[in-house]
Amino acid sequence: MSDSTSERARLIPAIPSGSRQYGATAENDEITRDTMSSFVVNNVAGESGRKLPQYIAGLAASGGALAAGTFLGWTSPAEIPLVRDSEYGFTITTEQFSWIGSMANLGAALMCFPIGIMMKLIGRKWAMLSMVLPLVLGWALIIWASNVAMLMVGRFFLGIGGGAFCIAAPTYTAEIAQSSIRGTLGTFFQLLVTVGILFVYGVGAAVNVQVLSIICGVIPIAFGLIFFFMPESPHYFVEKNRYDDASKSLKWLRGSRYDERAEIEELKADDAKMREEKITFVQGFQQKSTIRALIISLGLMFFQQLSGINAVIFYTNSIFESANTGLNSTDATIIVGSIQVAATLLSTFIVDKAGRRMLLMVSDFFMAVSTILLAVYFQLKQSDPAKVADLGWLPILAVCMFIAMFSIGFGPVPWLMVGELFANNVKAYASPLAGVFNWLLAFLVTKIFASLVDALGSAGVFWLFSGFSLLGTVFVFFIVPETKGISLQEIQQLLGGEKNASSAPPASGLNNPAFDENKTEAQ
Repeated sequence: MSDSTSERARLIPAIPSGSRQYGATAENDEITRDTMSSFVVNNVAGESGRKLPQYIAGLAASGGALAAGTFLGWTSPAEIPLVRDSEYGFTITTEQFSWIGSMANLGAALMCFPIGIMMKLIGRKWAMLSMVLPLVLGWALIIWASNVAMLMVGRFFLGIGGGAFCIAAPTYTAEIAQSSIRGTLGTFFQLLVTVGILFVYGVGAAVNVQVLSIICGVIPIAFGLIFFFMPESPHYFVEKNRYDDASKSLKWLRGSRYDERAEIEELKADDAKMREEKITFVQGFQQKSTIRALIISLGLMFFQQLSGINAVIFYTNSIFESANTGLNSTDATIIVGSIQVAATLLSTFIVDKAGRRMLLMVSDFFMAVSTILLAVYFQLKQSDPAKVADLGWLPILAVCMFIAMFSIGFGPVPWLMVGELFANNVKAYASPLAGVFNWLLAFLVTKIFASLVDALGSAGVFWLFSGFSLLGTVFVFFIVPETKGISLQEIQQLLGGEKNASSAPPASGLNNPAFDENKTEAQ
């Protein structure tokens, strides 16, 4: 769950640039040349666009990621006080808390398609601002909960708001940014999700669940107050033929001295191309490249969630409590959250150097090693607790390794590849489909985790997770292509098995079993 080069951050990537002019004629060719000339002069003069306003808008939009991170991390510090200590004054069973923890995933899955429609109808900015309402409502229900049902409904509303941000915020940041900083702005979302989780771990160590929930409820309100003053995406204004508004938006984002005319013409051309290439849902999934991209994307989402990541994040406190590590479980979760933030930050620097496929395989393999260590620890503890009396460090090491490996590979890369594998004319259908699948799997894992522990024991559950991670490593090796260093058009050619796919440069790292068929056809 984690979508930055994230997570859930790549559900709807930026509209690709194009060179064809919108409605080009002999007369407006001259206008275009004048516009481009003015734009070039602007660059020579050092006025190619200010970056600071774009960073401000990107960070403001990613405030929604911080809000999403808080509801993802809330269950870990809340479980023991609510279930064991009955802090809210009413009984909550382990089974009921599994519903409380997992309801947010259902809410998030529900919003994957509607938020895309909302962004088209009312714009990226107002679609995100409207999500403040379900977030505030969700936290209000949790803060003043008098029964389990209120907690469950509150978590559901938090999922609606947070899940919507996982699509809307990356879309907005990609559309407002110039290409030179688009990658950097794209990392903000996943990074702030992990910061939100760490924030909840830290605050949860110092206050009770109700106060923690109040503090978390302030975050979406602060987001709304700040983001209200940010501009709408210029892409949206161009889609609606509101070119004056698009110009004002670009002036805000690039600086008042920026000549925005060439960029607006490019956006017009991109919009015209997208309209021309638009196809139906059925037509899109009749293409060989789309089918293969869907298999790869859903496979990555499946193994991402079945690695046990949400179970580990949601129940970190319980794992350390069960392990009797000797370290305060709250302190342990803060350590884990810090590692997650650091590893996510590291992944932003190495994903374009190491390659997607290599990061995925290394990540999944060592996640399997981590869950095997946890399984061995709990199995030894079950047979004879004295055997693990001096091994309190082992579950800490295993969980830290698991979180670090997930954060540099299987956390952000599947979401990144969703944006790369699907053609532009099917992304509107396919990307939300991958998102729904991911959130539903997250719901399944978090819901049945407690039941699995009861049925299989802690050791059995982690043996199961390690098996899925090993299968995921095999899946990546045989099925997942390397997309580093090749264009989106070349990726579609390779997935479609076109003969000219062999023109892909050797440096792209396509010598893997996933493209054996393409190579054979290309000979």
